[in-house]
Amino acid sequence: MDLFSRCWSALRTAVAELPDEDFAQPSGCTGWLVRDLVCHLIIDAKDVLITLVTPADDEPTRDAVTYWDIVDPPTGDDPLDALTVRLAAAYEEPRLLRFHLDDVGSAAGRAAELADPAGRVRTRDEVLTAGDYLSAYVLEWTLHHLDLTAHLPDAAEPPAEGLARSRELLEEIAGAAFPSSFSDKDALLIGTGRRGPAGAEQTELGELAARLPLVLG
Repeated sequence: MDLFSRCWSALRTAVAELPDEDFAQPSGCTGWLVRDLVCHLIIDAKDVLITLVTPADDEPTRDAVTYWDIVDPPTGDDPLDALTVRLAAAYEEPRLLRFHLDDVGSAAGRAAELADPAGRVRTRDEVLTAGDYLSAYVLEWTLHHLDLTAHLPDAAEPPAEGLARSRELLEEIAGAAFPSSFSDKDALLIGTGRRGPAGAEQTELGELAARLPLVLG
């Protein structure tokens, strides 16, 4: 729960500190500018709020690892992705995106702090404990923080503890460990296809290389 809050706070702070011109720069999400990614974060924050106020009595069907499905790489044809781009453009001014993310994002952060980790919530027709749901979102926030800073060398990077926990989650999803020589950041970028492995990295990955990228949905 605490790690969710630290990673989410760090990501929102990084967005708040971006100069206006950076919102028109590409992000680490193929086809999305930084402004599109920030709009997606607003939608994510709403999802967190909705989930945390959607209690369930059933036994959990997923946990922080199995919450994630391996999906096909995006093609750019997903109507929800296209809608995000249109919504982001409708904001017109970066300050409005900043304001909305701070407003909804702060509420999502408070809801997470107040949630009972053992309480059960429903999302995507699955049931998780609130603790597992928020733990899964550590990976979401960390990957999108890396997306945010992909082409912005002056922007603050994700917290080290978030990178480490996200690597652990990705390795559990993969059912295999990344080479110890990989930094947590590189393991996440290569593991999710945000960049391809260099020659030596490809060799170190061994059989795992054939199973990458792990596109999470």
